[in-house]
Amino acid sequence: MAGTDPMSEAFAEAIAAAGRGEVPIGAVVARDGEIIARAGNRTLASKDPTAHAEMLAIRAACERLGSERLAGCDIYVTLEPCAMCAAAISLARLRRLYWAASDPKGGAVENGPRFFAQPTCHHAPQSYGGIREAEARDLLKGFFAAKR
Repeated sequence: MAGTDPMSEAFAEAIAAAGRGEVPIGAVVARDGEIIARAGNRTLASKDPTAHAEMLAIRAACERLGSERLAGCDIYVTLEPCAMCAAAISLARLRRLYWAASDPKGGAVENGPRFFAQPTCHHAPQSYGGIREAEARDLLKGFFAAKR
């Protein structure tokens, strides 16, 4: 499943998160084809409800680039971002958002509050969902089925 493309790397991060007992969600920030940051969920390990894969990848990318803005960068995520992560994506000025599985319960891009469509949203990235959706859905369903 892991490869050189950013979405494959996001999946690798999701699988690593599952191996740590975390919900299997991964995120990668890339610029000009180069991966500059990657992360998987770490809410349990960090005892931090904001330690979502997207938040961690955005923080790492900002630190690496020495800026709070990630203009010209794209983010790849294995699950549709929640409202918190959508806000961070907007504030970081990420250019494009690619995600795998939609999240009818907690998603905030095409579901729920549709964060980027709100008049109060200052920056909306170009958004593309459904990339390897079945694979992401199966990863999440398998993880939660094993927990039961």
